[in-house]
This record gives sequence, C-alpha cells and structure tokens, in this order.
Amino acid sequence: MHDTLISHDIIGTAKKKGHVRAITVEVGELGHVPADELKETLIRMVPEWDVRIETKKANSKCACGYQGSPKILEHSHGHAVYVCPECGDVPQLTEGADIVLKEVEIE
Repeated sequence: MHDTLISHDIIGTAKKKGHVRAITVEVGELGHVPADELKETLIRMVPEWDVRIETKKANSKCACGYQGSPKILEHSHGHAVYVCPECGDVPQLTEGADIVLKEVEIE
C-alpha cells in the first residue's frame, strides 16, 4: 500500500510539469519502500513512462561516535531494522531514508 500511495504522489507531481516522458526517482536504501518495489509499482501505474531509479546509500550517526553506513538487519515494505555496526545500538539516520523525485523529462 505504501508503494501505491508514494507512486501516486510522484506521478501527480511529475504530471504538473507537462506531458511526461521519463522520471528519475532517488530511493533511500532505508526508504519506506524498497527501490525495486517502487519501480515495479510505478511501471505498472504509468507503463508509457521511462522510470529510472537511483538508490541512495544510508548513512547514520551513533551516540558511540560511529558515522557511516548502518548495519541493515531487515528491510521490507514499510519496515526497516538497522543497528550501529560498532556498538549495536540504533543510530540516527542522516541520509538514505527519503524518496525524492529527482528529474522529470517532458515531451
């Protein structure tokens, strides 16, 4: 369901630019929807568009002082479990949790 709602928002935003030919969407490694699921849903909803997906690596900052990629234990539809690879606590994400419409190519 998240993928459909997010896709609907992306499509609506893109259509405001004109007659869409292609879109590029940046999907955070720990976004609400995995990149492959979002791409599949977008292609199903707008098969005439060229849908490009770019993945943004997750970055985190932990109270123990670690800064870098978190250790991802599980990531599925609307659910992510990750920890600091140094101490095992849950770090604060600084990047890689967002889904962003980066580019709209119009005719």
